[in-house]
Amino acid sequence: MSNIPETGRTSRVTIRLVGLQILVFSLLLTLGGRLWYLQIRNGDEYTAEAANNHVQQVVHPAVRGSILDARGVPLADNETRLVVSASRTELMKMPDDGKAVLTRLADVLGMKPKDVMDKVRLCDAKTPQPCWNGSPYQPIPITDEASAKQALQIREREEDFPGISAEPTAVRRYAAPAGSNAAQVLGYLSPVTDEQVKAAEHTKSPLLRSDQVGSNGLERQYDSELRGKAGVTRYEVDNLGRVIGQRESQQARPGANVVTSIDSRVQAVAEKELDQAMRDARKQHDRNTGTNYKADSGAVVVMEAKTGRVVAMASNPTYDPNAWVGGISGKDYKQLTGKKSNYPLLNRAIQGQAAPGSIFKVVPTTAAVNAGYDFNGPYACTSSFNIGSQVFKNFESENYGGISLGRALEVSCDTVFYRIAYDEWKKDGGNKPKKKPGDWFYRTAHQFGLGKETGVDLPNEVTGRVPDRQWKKDYWKANKDAWCKTGKKDGSYGQRIAYENCLEGMKMRAGDSVNYSIGQGDTLVTPIQMATIYAAISNGGTLHDPTVGKAIVSPDGKDIQEIKPKAHGKLPMSASLHKRIDSALAGVATRGTAAWRFQGWPQSKIPMHAKTGTAEVYGKQTTSWFATYTKDYTVVMTISQGGTGSGASGPAVRKIYNALYGVDAKGGIDKKKALLPQPQAKLPKISSDGSIESQPLGKQFEAASRERRRGADS
Repeated sequence: MSNIPETGRTSRVTIRLVGLQILVFSLLLTLGGRLWYLQIRNGDEYTAEAANNHVQQVVHPAVRGSILDARGVPLADNETRLVVSASRTELMKMPDDGKAVLTRLADVLGMKPKDVMDKVRLCDAKTPQPCWNGSPYQPIPITDEASAKQALQIREREEDFPGISAEPTAVRRYAAPAGSNAAQVLGYLSPVTDEQVKAAEHTKSPLLRSDQVGSNGLERQYDSELRGKAGVTRYEVDNLGRVIGQRESQQARPGANVVTSIDSRVQAVAEKELDQAMRDARKQHDRNTGTNYKADSGAVVVMEAKTGRVVAMASNPTYDPNAWVGGISGKDYKQLTGKKSNYPLLNRAIQGQAAPGSIFKVVPTTAAVNAGYDFNGPYACTSSFNIGSQVFKNFESENYGGISLGRALEVSCDTVFYRIAYDEWKKDGGNKPKKKPGDWFYRTAHQFGLGKETGVDLPNEVTGRVPDRQWKKDYWKANKDAWCKTGKKDGSYGQRIAYENCLEGMKMRAGDSVNYSIGQGDTLVTPIQMATIYAAISNGGTLHDPTVGKAIVSPDGKDIQEIKPKAHGKLPMSASLHKRIDSALAGVATRGTAAWRFQGWPQSKIPMHAKTGTAEVYGKQTTSWFATYTKDYTVVMTISQGGTGSGASGPAVRKIYNALYGVDAKGGIDKKKALLPQPQAKLPKISSDGSIESQPLGKQFEAASRERRRGADS
């Protein structure tokens, strides 16, 4: 028997009952509070959400605006195609995730079932292309090349193809007028991602999950203007999904047209000549390697010298932007992104970085004069220049005796610039630099706009590199651990270099300054940077932001927003120095290193100026550079592993000028054959219906314009 008194037992039971009552009361209080919160405090919010559960929205895509060349010829527009799409959300409701439906669809479309299924899978870090990178809630296009017969089969057999649609849709078309490609300039479209939708929520141009957005080039740069605004109609539906009423409707607003400064005819010539120059270079023998030149990539920029407007911009290797329309295939994606293709998606005019070689010499020439050196010299142009035991040779060991800086530009004498750079290095303190060294050569490069973006209206431009003292320090800090780990004083060449860099990699050494003076060493530039510089020399010294966009025209043609040229600086040279450099560059084309490429050129009528460059690259063949200008245009071409400047790029640049001005082989000028005897100042005429008239191509453009309007109407 228990020894606990009866009173004690009763007391414990009472305490337990009280505790249980408190617990029950607390639970009731919590539930009551939650009920109050849901029904009263946030009642309106949840009521609205519940109402929205009975609302379905139908999106009406906006017709994307066209991208036109300077004469109004479409570079990118729209055409109506039969597009077959799949609703992934509907397919996922099926027991087999829609495999049977997609297999039947593949049979109708004449495709492999795997290819169709790959197109509707979602992209992630582990899923290779093809896959769907857009929202899983919007229709996924399977093909935009369906025939009327195929579309009819799908629509007549709806019970066999649930979640599949076949509708006429306006899709992007890259027209390639005059045979021009302009792939890297135009870019391409891809489905919007959830991240992009979220990022654009509070901007002036929000995105819908059904939108296609620009992923490169002008399509990306002017995406918000080109895209327009999709229309949305919201319907009230019952529990069975039947429409019981319309809540609201917003009409689609077509996108604006972007007029560019690109001339499709000049673009076609630039692309053709760059490609041919690379083919010809591959037939030439490289004495240094004992093999033919690889000429694996290249770029060319044609620019209006007085405005910075880009008339043509070509990059090689290239691709067909139409490959992205309707979703890119796995085979095409692999070709565009694989190493073997050498990355054709890169726009090497603004993203290709290389040592500039001798086209850089306008910078040290300016730096030398600003530092107090006499332009007229004389300066010893010897076959080589020694710093201790290290020998720096002149190109092909030429010896011209005592010459001026102007003549040094004409014959591209390296040793003249070696000596001046070495003298300046010593003045700045050599291996023990002054607290505030002059650094004229590096400072002047920054003043020319190198080491930073030019401001061109294309995405993903790179900055190039000016290897000044700060860069040397930063680079050493980032790499010293690796250098110190692998470097050996008596090891291989690479190990010895690593050893030296470990100990002194932060210092500006004599060899660094000497190499830099002729555009070698760690210096990197882009073709668009050098085109901007040579255009500035042509126009008297103004550095413009290069521009491809010329105007944005509203869909109805009433609102025209002109994109006016902007300047971001002036060349750091006096008027007298500018005149001397301009004269020297004319001498390059008449009696210097480029003279053999401009034989027969009508110099008295159209003065030509040029500078050749042959840049040595460690572990590769030389890079060819050719920078030129007239009073109207600047043309800069580069070919990676292509050989000499005038040898590889020279003929192509000459042919581009022949086309621009209508110059024949004997130096005669036929104005009827000239594509652009002078820069185009006016915009193409705009009709009352919003289409843009093209005087030069008349009927051809009107047909394209009608096609665009039909796409908008559909």
